[in-house]
Amino acid sequence: MTSILTNNGAMVALQTLQSVNDNLTTAQNEISTGKRVGSASDNAAVWAISKTMESDIAGFEAISESLSVGEATVSVASAGAEQIVEKLTEIKELIVSAQSENVDHTKIQNDIDAKAEQVAAIIGAAQFNGANLLATDVDGNGATSLGVLASLDRVGATGTPTATEITVTTVDFEANVDLAANLTSIADVTTAATALGEIEGFLTVAITGAAALGSDTARLKDQGDFVGKLTDSMKMGVSSMTDTNMEEASARLKALQTQQQLAVQSLSIANGAPQSIMTLFR
Repeated sequence: MTSILTNNGAMVALQTLQSVNDNLTTAQNEISTGKRVGSASDNAAVWAISKTMESDIAGFEAISESLSVGEATVSVASAGAEQIVEKLTEIKELIVSAQSENVDHTKIQNDIDAKAEQVAAIIGAAQFNGANLLATDVDGNGATSLGVLASLDRVGATGTPTATEITVTTVDFEANVDLAANLTSIADVTTAATALGEIEGFLTVAITGAAALGSDTARLKDQGDFVGKLTDSMKMGVSSMTDTNMEEASARLKALQTQQQLAVQSLSIANGAPQSIMTLFR
């Protein structure tokens, strides 16, 4: 039945055209923004997950910076500790040479004093951003260790993240390798023998401390590498959930443009159908 009051064909064609236009707008938005899920209205569940992950990504990027600063701080202390080991070895060589009777003990002691002052200078200068892991007071406020933010641990989708730190304890060369106060001055063979035993103890402390700082440096570097890879993986996860597949969207856009043209043509035909009634009145 054909009615001049209600054009069912045109109504169906118009609904189809509106649906195609809506899908076309969506496809165009996806291509222009690069986001398949750009707002909560697109997909509430995926959007919520992606926003949580994006906040975690921002947190891990801050952690990466913290680890870099921490690694640099420990690296400076480690380099200083290794240099001190070298200086203590040189002092040991001088003390060994002082074991003989026919040497100038005064000159040897002068050389030892100069190297001891250099050791103290290294201890004082081995700081980064105000933190010195060779000193008794790490930060000038009484701290004996350095805490480096290393991770954010989350249990469950709605769980509160927990910050995890890597703690690096001072090796305290300032107190434990105080040559000026604790190394016997050499005046003869007897005092040289005493100093030899003492320098061996200082060397043991310095080597142990340098090894500990080297281990802490490696640990921070490994954690930094892990956080970097974890952040990249999380970014790829968010991308797979929310980003537009450009090849698929392009193909869909072409198809929708064709459907739009056909829907317009169908609407035109449906709108023209009632005019055929006029032939009955001729």
